Amino acid sequence: IEFSGLLHVSHLVRMLVVNLSGQEIKTKEEPGTVGKIFFWVRCLVSLAIFSYCYVITLFCIFTGKTTTWEGIGPINTFVIFIILLCTVGMLEGMQVAFFAVAKLQASERGDSKFSRMSCDLLFKEEGKNLPRFMIGRQLSVVSCMFFVARVTSVSI
Repeated sequence: IEFSGLLHVSHLVRMLVVNLSGQEIKTKEEPGTVGKIFFWVRCLVSLAIFSYCYVITLFCIFTGKTTTWEGIGPINTFVIFIILLCTVGMLEGMQVAFFAVAKLQASERGDSKFSRMSCDLLFKEEGKNLPRFMIGRQLSVVSCMFFVARVTSVSI
């Protein structure tokens, strides 16, 4: 998948977030000219495929050509779609963040109220809550994706 560039649109999002934050991307190796051209071509192809799929999905949602439940209008279907995707995104981000925090000492985990509360809850009982959270997170992601499939499946 990485070589094909199908998901290279995520690199564009990463670059946007890094630029907006004012940070620099640090890398140990710089690709040559051919490597840069190949990277940007894959990014453009990925962006084109993503845009096409997104437009088709929205068209089907707003013309009522999805398998969503009866009585739910197109706008409600779109809102459900966005909420579910945002929920999945947050759950995936939490997984990455919690695994990164698990490697830190308690003194290095930050001093904001919410970070302390999250870490206290996550790592109490000798860290047994982390695997429990991960199982619950995975079940939530699977459930959300089943609902997304229901909301976005095309019925022509």
